[in-house]
Amino acid sequence: MKKFRSIVVSSVAASLLVVGLSACEKKEGPVERAGKAVDKTIESAGQQLEKAGQEIKDAAKDASK
Repeated sequence: MKKFRSIVVSSVAASLLVVGLSACEKKEGPVERAGKAVDKTIESAGQQLEKAGQEIKDAAKDASK
């Protein structure tokens, strides 16, 4: 009887683990998609600012010659 009980408990625990992990499937909602779009926009703007800063720096070097 003890062996049967441990098998049942193990089976239930394994089933709960499988159900729990499948419930954690990541589904992107509209807010998360919007957040990712904002992140991309900010990253792109940062890259453009760095590029503009480098161009200004280069122009200042050329002007000082």
